[in-house]
This record gives sequence, C-alpha cells and structure tokens, in this order.
Amino acid sequence: MYTPVNNQVTYVYFAPRQTRHQRTFSRQWRLTGRVRPFPERPMTEDDSPNRGWRGSPDLWLDAAYVALTEKGVDAVKIMPLAQALQLSRTSFYWFFKDRKQLLAALLDRWEGATTVPLVAATREYAATETEAMLNVISTFLSDDSFDARLELAVRSWAQQDPAVLERLQRADTERLDALRTMLAGWGHEGADADVRARTIYLVQVGYISMRVAEPVEERLERFPHYVEIYTGKRPPEAEMARFRARLGLKKAPGAQG
Repeated sequence: MYTPVNNQVTYVYFAPRQTRHQRTFSRQWRLTGRVRPFPERPMTEDDSPNRGWRGSPDLWLDAAYVALTEKGVDAVKIMPLAQALQLSRTSFYWFFKDRKQLLAALLDRWEGATTVPLVAATREYAATETEAMLNVISTFLSDDSFDARLELAVRSWAQQDPAVLERLQRADTERLDALRTMLAGWGHEGADADVRARTIYLVQVGYISMRVAEPVEERLERFPHYVEIYTGKRPPEAEMARFRARLGLKKAPGAQG
C-alpha cells in the first residue's frame, strides 16, 4: 500500500497482528536476548504417533470386537477404542457415522460368524442323516466356523438392550427353522422334528453359555452319542472315520476299519 508525499511514493507496510505467544517472544528477546520456553501443555489426541493415519473400518471394528467380547458392550466407546488403536478420536468418523452405526456393524459381524455358517451346515450335502447331523454339530467345534465368544457377548448384550434381544430372537428362530427343515428332509415330521431341533440347538447354546472348555478329542468321543440322541441313529465307525479325516484328525483310539 502507498500514499503520495511530495510527488514521491512512500510505501507503508502493515505488519500482521502478532499472536500472544509471538508478542511474548518479541518482548523477552528485546529485554534479555533470551527466550524462556513456553510451559508444556497436556498431550492431546492430535499428538498421536499415528496422526494422519485414520485406520480402516475393519481395524475399528476389530477393536470393537475385542472390547465387546472381553469387557461387554459398555466398553465399546469411541475414545477408548481410539486410545487402544493409537489413533485420533476424529479418525473414527471417517468410517462410521456414530457409535450406533459401529454397534450395528458388530451385530452384522455376529450374524455372519454364527447364523450364516450354521444355516449353511444344515444345507450341506450328506449321504445319510447321521452325516448331515455331523455336519451341523461340527460347526460348533471352532470359532472359525461358529464364533462362540461373540455369540456369548451378544447374548449378554441382549439382556440390557431390547432391540438387540429382538434381533437375537430372530436369529434363534432362523437357526431353529433351518434345523427343523433339515430334519424334515430326513423324514421327521411335526413335533418330532421340532423337539429334535430344539434339543440340538439348546445343547449347543448351553455349551456356549456355560463356557464349557474341553479338548476336541474328548468332545468328539461324545459325537456318536449326540448324533444318536438327535436322529435316533448311531453313525457307523466308517462314517466317523471319514468325518475325523475331514477335520484333519487321526482315527479314534480303538476304532475299527
């Protein structure tokens, strides 16, 4: 900017307004030639070592899964998850609208890790009814095929959230319907199919709710007895041997064939 003075141009510069810290710096420098360091401020989420990296939807969802299965739904909160991931809290909002949407995603994961594989097992090919039943109950042998930890966490969550309870009840109904349909396909009708389906399902839910921990071999030894109770037929040893081989397990001690 300039103003004419005696036909000459004089430039007038306007320095930008200093901040409080800049004014303090300038005053200290003029008086002493030294500058006293500003007092340290508390660390905030912007000081995160991973600032600038927001993670991913799966990363946030995995952290929520751990919190839910280890501590319950009350532990699934945005700031504690951000601290666990060493990310800023605001990073969360790049992937989820709010906590409610995160919880909905957890429920979707639960259905995909429990209901979906169980229903699929009831439709899996089997040459005999006993083989069909082995397909179903083997689903519960591993978290890879049926996530028992997540199932237990969601059942606990449902005790304090009516909406989750309603969704859980729908899942229970879908699973029982799939079991009844399978049994009907092998000749069981009406109440017979219904009671057998309930027996199968409630035993497995009981295993989960009681947190039963037993070696796979010990549980497999009971499988022929379970199958006989559920279907009225005992699986032949050759069928059990094929079943164990499919699971990558050795032949049971004392088994024939």
